[in-house]
Amino acid sequence: MIKLTRTKMILILSAVIWLETLMVYYVDFKLGIEGPLQGIISIFNPVGFILLILSFANFFVRKKSFVISLMVLFTLETILLVANVIYYREFSDFISINTMLSAQKFNRAMGKSIVTLISPHDVIYLLNLILVIGLPFFAKNGLLSIPIRVVNKVALSCFSAFLVVLNLAVSEMNRPQLLGRTFDQTYIVKYLGLNFYMAYNAANKVNEDTEKNKVTTVDIDSPLQETAKVYVQPNKKYYGIARKKNVIVIHLESFQQFLINMKVNDQEVTPFLNSLYSDKNTVSFSNFFHEVGQGKTSDAETMLESGLFGLPTGSFFNKLGPTNTFQSVPAILSQKEGHESAVFHGNVGSFYSRNKIYKNMGYNYFFDQGYFEQNENSNVGFGLKDKLMFKESVKYLEKLQQPFYVKYITLTNHYPFDLPDEDNDGFVKPETQDNVINNYFLTAHYLDASLREFFTYLKESGLYDRSVIVLYGDHYGISDDRNKTLAPLLDKNPDEWNEFDDIQLQRVPFMIHMKGISGQVDNEYGGEIDVLPTILHLLGVNTKDYIQLGTDLLSKHHDSNVIFRNNGLVNKKYTVIKKSKDLYNIYDNENGQLLDIDSNSKLYKKITKKYDQERHLLDISDTVNQKNLLRFYTPVGFKPVDPANYDYENEEVQLNKTNSDLGNSSTSLYSQNNNKSTVSMYATDAIEDGN
Repeated sequence: MIKLTRTKMILILSAVIWLETLMVYYVDFKLGIEGPLQGIISIFNPVGFILLILSFANFFVRKKSFVISLMVLFTLETILLVANVIYYREFSDFISINTMLSAQKFNRAMGKSIVTLISPHDVIYLLNLILVIGLPFFAKNGLLSIPIRVVNKVALSCFSAFLVVLNLAVSEMNRPQLLGRTFDQTYIVKYLGLNFYMAYNAANKVNEDTEKNKVTTVDIDSPLQETAKVYVQPNKKYYGIARKKNVIVIHLESFQQFLINMKVNDQEVTPFLNSLYSDKNTVSFSNFFHEVGQGKTSDAETMLESGLFGLPTGSFFNKLGPTNTFQSVPAILSQKEGHESAVFHGNVGSFYSRNKIYKNMGYNYFFDQGYFEQNENSNVGFGLKDKLMFKESVKYLEKLQQPFYVKYITLTNHYPFDLPDEDNDGFVKPETQDNVINNYFLTAHYLDASLREFFTYLKESGLYDRSVIVLYGDHYGISDDRNKTLAPLLDKNPDEWNEFDDIQLQRVPFMIHMKGISGQVDNEYGGEIDVLPTILHLLGVNTKDYIQLGTDLLSKHHDSNVIFRNNGLVNKKYTVIKKSKDLYNIYDNENGQLLDIDSNSKLYKKITKKYDQERHLLDISDTVNQKNLLRFYTPVGFKPVDPANYDYENEEVQLNKTNSDLGNSSTSLYSQNNNKSTVSMYATDAIEDGN
């Protein structure tokens, strides 16, 4: 019989785990593998880490110790794989260290329906047990060769580590800042493998715990003092005018302000939003800026929901959000005003860890991609087309108890702005040398049409009269490196384009639409951090006791200085960009000219001092977020959110049960319509709809 060396045995067992991992990737997980390079990366990404883990057994000199350690490592690898398969079937996500360490929640999550989650082909994954049982046979019968030299042991481990590093390097080439800007743990598994994900997740957990364990209750005192200085009194004219109204927040993906009232080839790019912008029932802001960093969309959500900024690098949602304490809109409105809450989004729930974050925020429901009907033509880019998402949402929206707070996150106007020709209603794109720019106008036009259809439904169903509708652009669509190509469409000279112009293009729309609000186009300067106090004051909820870093845009005392995470400040008079420790470029907003001001002058010192004072708010936000300081402070009348109270599985069943249990006391649109659906009131020209 053939005698196996230690190395051969490790290689054989590594190959078994590798092949089973590939089966899991392509049969059980939905990793969204696109293109040949991603396919190749996904095939080889498990190899290095599996080999590295099993090679640790080599360092046990005695034969018995080697066999036992190899059995344990191999078994743990199998358990990790199978556990993630079962967990993924239930939650469309991977097991985190926090889940594993929280035994009660882990058992509740896995034990609820574990039997129903087992699939017949799982027996293939468990065949590994035969190999484990067989290992002692090789040792007892002299079929395992003598120990290898230390240099060979080290060489195998080094080679394994090299494969891991090589995989990381290739992945970074295909997906830059893969770990720095982690949108979704699915990306880590797709590019770097399940083992790497577990190691990365564990490292982040240790880092977070180390940082959080350094703090005590006294660390919250400084942020409380600072936010008390930030707070401004609400405007009596607007305070509480939307009390007990439904709130519908529409997140306009990648939508920039210059699209409003813009024409291309004699066509309005966004005719519906143009009409809404100047409507007598809309308060619109012409100088409203996005303030996101690397977290982009998730940064915008962080500011909207919690009144704090995103992180200096990466996404707060993914880095800290799953374990942090929140005092966010859904919980505040639920406890103060009785609002039920929900999010509608055409992407997978795990993206930006939303399926975890929304529970921490206190959202009652989260309708992600899995809750909408789909076919081979219904998705584009990052998920379901906007027209279909809005239409599909109605069957859930109509069964929410009123008043409700809901958020719609649109997707079609997302980079790279792809839209099939059949979805174009005849809009003629511009013809620049950059197709991304050309397509951006087309997808923005499509988004506009989807909003028109949704507003028509709101009016037909009666929800319009009972709701305040908030629309805002989350961040830029056209990146700075494309602005010179965009310039001619904005009647700008590309050769004269500079950093001042880049800052000005950080304007995004912000509109508050409600019947009877006394609309106007407000020229006040503000940013995304100011949305939360503005909305809460409209709803009659005073923000004085909350740690929020923005100020009410409708207040007479609003702070009109807007700070940017990626460097810069803008206000009514100046745009300030810090170039180095003691050097600032100061532009006059009226003419866009760089001011020639002596650095020792009173004006220069006044402006730069204000710049540094305002940017201190970013430091406060980072301190609160990175140290999870909200766990040490609970505003009067607020009850901390327990994420265990929320379950985003079987949402439709939960809604139906609530409506049934409440009976005549149900306030849902469905109940008020004599238990008849309003879906038929929704008209869309989406070709996939089929109605």
